[in-house]
Amino acid sequence: MLVLAHISDLHLDGTARATERARRVRDRLWELPDRPDALLVTGDIADHGTESEYEEAARLLGLRDGSAPFPVLTCPGNHDSRAPYRKALLGQPGADGPVNSAHVLDGGAVLMCDSSIPGHDDGELDTETCAWIESTLDGLDGGLPVLLAFHHPPVPLHLPLPDSYPLRAPERLAALLARRPEVAGLITGHAHTPAATTFAGRPVLVGPGVTWTLRLPWEGGQVADRDAPVGLAFHVLDDEGRLTSHFRVVT
Repeated sequence: MLVLAHISDLHLDGTARATERARRVRDRLWELPDRPDALLVTGDIADHGTESEYEEAARLLGLRDGSAPFPVLTCPGNHDSRAPYRKALLGQPGADGPVNSAHVLDGGAVLMCDSSIPGHDDGELDTETCAWIESTLDGLDGGLPVLLAFHHPPVPLHLPLPDSYPLRAPERLAALLARRPEVAGLITGHAHTPAATTFAGRPVLVGPGVTWTLRLPWEGGQVADRDAPVGLAFHVLDDEGRLTSHFRVVT
């Protein structure tokens, strides 16, 4: 069984507010009596994509000093910038290509995929990333269940703001999934609200936002609820390949 914590959309921008909300959810996760197998952070880690924002994220998430109590796995979102993300967050050469990474854990594998398009707010799992997914899956144990994590949900969520910046060419991902029964589900961010739906016969679990929560159209008020508590999710991938999700708030 694989247990994954999940946060998204930190939008660290150098302000005390953004830092405090990220630290609050970090502290809750770091203090869990039973550790998850990993923490997924599905994009929009920085608000402006600057090196200083990623340096703060690296400190908060224990990415550079190894202080995190479990692996912290990240992927970019539409507010992120690939070169400074690689350099300041991951300590890698600041290249401009997609930031993709594969992680084999006890009970399953997680592929952190880059759905960002530099200079655009919508997303795409481009041909390079899809080819990487296929080749990575080819190299894994065929009986190992796999989760794909990326920023942009592949289906409309009936929310005007995130739906206006969708994942382009979702049919490319659907065709890939049709060939890949080992993929048990899709984990995304971008919407700033927890949601659950399906795509190409797979569950899609959307993580809540750390920085603010998106109000649903029928709830009224301002689109961004900046006073809502910080949200996080826990995803459980069991030995039968079934994905179960639980959502929590941090007050």
